[in-house]
Amino acid sequence: MRHELQDSDRITLTITENGVAQLRMARADKMNALDPAMIDALLAAGEALLAMPGLRCVVLAGEGRSFCAGLDLASLAGGLGEIAPLASRTHGNANRFQQLAMQFRKLPVPVIAAIHGVCYGGGLQIAAGADIRIVAPDARLSVMEMKWGIVPDMGHFALWRGHVREDVLRELTYTNAEFSGEDALAHGFATHCHADPLARATALAAEIALRNPSAIRAAKALFNSSADASTNEILIAESIAQQRLLGSSNQLEAVRSQMEKRPGVFVDP
Repeated sequence: MRHELQDSDRITLTITENGVAQLRMARADKMNALDPAMIDALLAAGEALLAMPGLRCVVLAGEGRSFCAGLDLASLAGGLGEIAPLASRTHGNANRFQQLAMQFRKLPVPVIAAIHGVCYGGGLQIAAGADIRIVAPDARLSVMEMKWGIVPDMGHFALWRGHVREDVLRELTYTNAEFSGEDALAHGFATHCHADPLARATALAAEIALRNPSAIRAAKALFNSSADASTNEILIAESIAQQRLLGSSNQLEAVRSQMEKRPGVFVDP
């Protein structure tokens, strides 16, 4: 059973009984391009997800022919002079536009992006915020911003670190060359290449939802904090997270149960 949590002419947000949220960009006639209304709807959806009890995983996708064609510059052009200074931090460490991508990395649960059709510019940066990206082989992707004489500024330089080889990312940023879903997998933009990204993402989300939710959240927090941490900091963070998990009577019982089911796998030092 699916429960609708948020619906507008820009996005839909539903959650299934297994705690998997399905967030869809729903401006299909414009290939889900980001106009002010879409930006507002996505940011509101991010806040709703952050406060959602029982959330275990999020699947992010686009309706219609594409994932997201990037910024709708025509709709934004008239208001460019009214945009707050971009260096102002309106959402923690991010501005409003950066938060569109960063909010998915900041969510305490895994986010899986299912990418088909066009994924350009701001759409590609939003996808960068996901933990996992599943891309159709014939998808069309581009770091589009240089075409308009601007730079990617929605987390591009932070979120692709460690995923895409730097010289490849530099070339694609400088040239705004289009590449396919198969290229995306080879370059590191994609985790998997699949003919039906949404079906694969939904199946993977259901699998993740079966895992212990506290352990999944702890693992994501460790991934997020380790990007800028030293080895010593990572090691102590792992220990603290594990101590908290084992300090929970429910979690300790779950570990014991697994040990009983799989004797010999766990070694008692």
